[in-house]
Amino acid sequence: MKATADRHVPVLLQRCTELLGTAARGLIVDATVGMGGHTEALLRAYPGCAVVGIDRDPRALELASERLAPFGERFHPFHGTYDEIAHAAAEADGVLMDLGVSSMQLDEQERGFSYAADAPLDMRMDTSTGTSAAELLNTASAAELRRILYRYGEERFAPRIADRIVRQREQAPLTRTSELAEIVRESIPAPARRTGGNPAKRTFQAIRIAVNDELGILERAIPAALGILRPGGRIVVMAYQSLEDRIVKHEFARVTTSTTPHGLPVELDQPEFSLLTRGAERASEDEIATNPRAASVRLRAVERRI
Repeated sequence: MKATADRHVPVLLQRCTELLGTAARGLIVDATVGMGGHTEALLRAYPGCAVVGIDRDPRALELASERLAPFGERFHPFHGTYDEIAHAAAEADGVLMDLGVSSMQLDEQERGFSYAADAPLDMRMDTSTGTSAAELLNTASAAELRRILYRYGEERFAPRIADRIVRQREQAPLTRTSELAEIVRESIPAPARRTGGNPAKRTFQAIRIAVNDELGILERAIPAALGILRPGGRIVVMAYQSLEDRIVKHEFARVTTSTTPHGLPVELDQPEFSLLTRGAERASEDEIATNPRAASVRLRAVERRI
């Protein structure tokens, strides 16, 4: 098995490290620590800082803790979802969120995240709790499945896929990723399957998001993270699909937009936070060439005013 450092290439590593440099002597919360790549870079770049690393996946925390052991008590693991950030740290000088499914979870085929290999239909980021993908697919109504596929996968063939899932499970419960991928393939017309990559991508994304309540957690996590930042503290968020980025954009706009009526000569109500990025920053062509996962990243950051 590859060493932990070789299994995942952190996205926008230098940019994240630069943006969080104001916390060089304080506490940073890596709210999605994964295998610890961003945290390692921060601990090396800023010898005076400490990092609390949050992850709901016990295996990820185990690997990150092994990797970061040389930093001793400067790294503190916290098992939980990142909307629990206020329980992990009462105050922080910086917060980093690298959203979505991790490379480790995709690489470990038995986790059931990938449509490219046959595996049990699980998709839970924390396999010790919650409802698996198989349980969801075998119990949700056709209407609920359509809603999930529309909302979380933006899948225009959601009704056809949902109806076929229901018909299939009447014959036998769905248990394997290959079964779900085949249902999607049979539900989508041939012309639509010829473009846009694997036709199962949107369905697998939608089911994974539903199983792990990813958007609900994100909607709670951003305000919670903003709430623990000290004056001058910064939050950096990397999103990889439009549903996540929309939530981040909305929350950042909410806290950086002045409520002073337009036209007044002075700002009566200065926002508590200011934007550090103009729109969403993207990875360079050079980074995408060496790390394809960076192709879809959108980075946004804000700072609490002093």
